[in-house]
Amino acid sequence: MTHKFHPTVLREYDIRGIIGETLDVEDARAIGRGFATLLRRAGGKKVAVGYDGRVSSPILEDALVEGLTGSGVDVLRVGMGPTPMLYYAAASADDVDGGIQITGSHNPANYNGFKLVFQGRPFFGDDILELGRLAETGDWLHGNGTSERREILDEYIDRLLEGLAGVDRDWLSTLRIAWDAGNGATGPSLEKLTALLPGEHHLLFTEVDGRFPNHHPDPTEEKNLADLKAIVAEKKLDFGLAFDGDGDRIGAIDGEGRVIWGDQLLMIYAEDVLRDLPGATIIADVKASRALFERVEELGGKPLMWKTGHSLIKSKMKETQAPLAGEMSGHVFFAHQYYGYDDALYAAIRLIAASARLGKSVTELRGAMPALVNTPELRFQVDESRKFAVVEEVRERLKASGADVDATDGVRVSTADGWWLLRASNTQDVLVARAESSDQAGLDRLLAEIDAQLAQSGLERGEQAGH
Repeated sequence: MTHKFHPTVLREYDIRGIIGETLDVEDARAIGRGFATLLRRAGGKKVAVGYDGRVSSPILEDALVEGLTGSGVDVLRVGMGPTPMLYYAAASADDVDGGIQITGSHNPANYNGFKLVFQGRPFFGDDILELGRLAETGDWLHGNGTSERREILDEYIDRLLEGLAGVDRDWLSTLRIAWDAGNGATGPSLEKLTALLPGEHHLLFTEVDGRFPNHHPDPTEEKNLADLKAIVAEKKLDFGLAFDGDGDRIGAIDGEGRVIWGDQLLMIYAEDVLRDLPGATIIADVKASRALFERVEELGGKPLMWKTGHSLIKSKMKETQAPLAGEMSGHVFFAHQYYGYDDALYAAIRLIAASARLGKSVTELRGAMPALVNTPELRFQVDESRKFAVVEEVRERLKASGADVDATDGVRVSTADGWWLLRASNTQDVLVARAESSDQAGLDRLLAEIDAQLAQSGLERGEQAGH
């Protein structure tokens, strides 16, 4: 038996497609067969499997488990929950050699996909392409693996709470926080977590509903934070937290309703971590503010700019032994007192802990940050077959012109006005741009540079693409 995946499904750092169009149960079964084959050949035997709250997730899970057991690995089924709960199962259980979460993450309701962990490391790039090669040739091992279900939510919540060790409970009892699950997979986890926390907690949209009836669960888009801002303002809360569809990305606002973007959260976390680990390396992706890298240096840390993508960041953390990393998209990775994977619920706990240890409210911490003018992520449609070529064309032109270009991931160009970035998304048929300056006039000049480069490659920035 062989199988051929749709050409858009096997991506750089995960597997993703549109249900009924580019992704179905046969793909899930083939992923199970291939992953199990690779794991057995590497000496592994057991895989943890979880899934998010999307309508299509349970049927994909059944097919995935069928594929895994059919190629001879045993499966620990942890059920519906956030992706970091699955990561926790894979990292904390002695007998588990890998993990797969079925999730469409922050994408529209008709998408779904798979995030994979292989013997404690991210499974991405050539690993994912190898699944395609195994499927095309039918080079799968055969066997009869077992399947068991295990409830780990309570254990996972207890582990999250360890992030508050040493924080004064009387101080915690004064906190008033809003939490927005966005009808994603974090809802039940947040209900259990906040029930065990001192203080006053206001929860929004914790009912899991894969159609996302209230707002899209992507906290990097400010329009999705409207409900959170409203409740923080109405009840005069200290701050608010929001989560993406599968709970591996965090969003936050302070008590004045100001968004605390991913790089700004990292500035807070870095200050806390560097007090404990002076001189440590702190990693951020190429979309992060120059202010973050400067702040890490100021705090005595070693800033490292790296490629966007949760698997790429996690791999770089292992290589450099960095205790902390983060992305503009709200992925935050703590190896300091945790496992090194992206967990938005743990990041929420660590924000509370950092505020306590630094002796400042979240609003004070946000207010102390430099006032810069920047764009959100600007995403715009480009043909899948063209997106990487456009970035390469821009890079070559800029190099020839003598511009100050960092080519870590796409092109990040520094000028007297600030910096701008253009890179190809690894998960969608879009180019991503971002720019930052000290004032609006400088930002306008940077955007004009982006437009000029795109025009030379026959494109317009035009309207932003959706997710």
